[in-house]
Amino acid sequence: MDDPIRHPLAHARELRGWSQGDLVSFLDRAARGHGLRSGADKAAVSRWENGRKTPNTDSQLLIAEVFGVPVSEMETYGWPYWLPGRDEPLPLGAVRTVQALHDAQRASMDRRSFMTFSAISLAGLAAHWAVIEPERLASATGGKQVDAELVDWLEDTSQQLTALPTEQRQHTIRLMDAHLATVTDLIEDGRYSEGTGRRLHLLAASLATTCGWYRFDQGRHWAAGKLWEAALQSAHAVDDRDHGAGVLSDFAYQANWLGEPKVSVDQLGYALSGTAHPTARSLLFLRRARAHAALGERTACYRDLSEAESALAIEAVDLAPGWCAWMGPADLAVDSGQCLLDLGRTEEAHTRITEGLALLPRVRDKTRGVFLTYQARGHLQSKNVEQALAVTSESLDLATRIGAPRCITLVRGLAPAFKPYRNVDGVPELLERLRVC
Repeated sequence: MDDPIRHPLAHARELRGWSQGDLVSFLDRAARGHGLRSGADKAAVSRWENGRKTPNTDSQLLIAEVFGVPVSEMETYGWPYWLPGRDEPLPLGAVRTVQALHDAQRASMDRRSFMTFSAISLAGLAAHWAVIEPERLASATGGKQVDAELVDWLEDTSQQLTALPTEQRQHTIRLMDAHLATVTDLIEDGRYSEGTGRRLHLLAASLATTCGWYRFDQGRHWAAGKLWEAALQSAHAVDDRDHGAGVLSDFAYQANWLGEPKVSVDQLGYALSGTAHPTARSLLFLRRARAHAALGERTACYRDLSEAESALAIEAVDLAPGWCAWMGPADLAVDSGQCLLDLGRTEEAHTRITEGLALLPRVRDKTRGVFLTYQARGHLQSKNVEQALAVTSESLDLATRIGAPRCITLVRGLAPAFKPYRNVDGVPELLERLRVC
């Protein structure tokens, strides 16, 4: 297993090389500077970092002071999202694209699963993307001419690799990484026309996005974030707003997955400003509805679900961007059901999820496994233990067969809900499978 996701306070503290005792000392010193006592000790810091307790406003003000975070950012983002992250994204600009791509390739070899960027830095990146204009592409003046046939081959083979079924794609990630490294070298060292440069940057954006999702599925969130940063840089360099919006949506999905739905809401607001295609907008509204549901914001959730449904009903003239071309009625139905589950509308949720599973094409095995876990969760909320057991076993079998770690993680997350039913036939066996998988 990868290292567990750590609390942002632990990230911020370890980034500075501080122990919990060091943080307590700095808080005491800051409090004395105001003629106060911090009241913090190592036990309190431990509770904050384990999520068992949230520091009160006075303590947060002291924490912000010792980390050098403005009070305005603390008030805007709320605990713990205002805490400084372990890494900062590069400012957008064509001159930084190659650096971002190289950074992403180094990160892809790192197996740590640290959270990538703080909420503040992600918000800054998204806001910058929303307003800055791209620069003119330039190539190496003394480099070797890039052969158009090589670019054709890289585009064709990359598309073939991406289109493989999930159970085969798990074996091709090294090929995808190699393609990305080759494209990076061509962008950095090759001579090419503006048209060829555009093709190379678009290919880099596509490959970095796909490689990022592979790391995300493996629970390697730092690597995923660095690859998506490179994808955003590459897409921005050629003014591909649609792909940029898709990358911001990926960051938003990651944030919601890591339990930071407010970050997800903010990212998706910027992403929606960058795309007009109805399929893309439907997916972005749907993901934002999921984040609103996680926050318990009913009105906002229902509004975005309505927007997602309306957008998906529009017959678009142009094809949907590749990053959302798979989006369809099945996804809308199941994720709407997941929103309803989060908001306590269990029976309606079950109906929507069942409807979506019936619509889902069989070739989308990984998606089916994820959707089955949503259905199992609904059965558990309704106390239909035998149905939940059958669906969970089906999802786990599917995820194991095709090699889908993210789906396995979701299934494993159902274990606490099954534990009260240990006396039901089949539950002890399932719990043991979940323990060792």
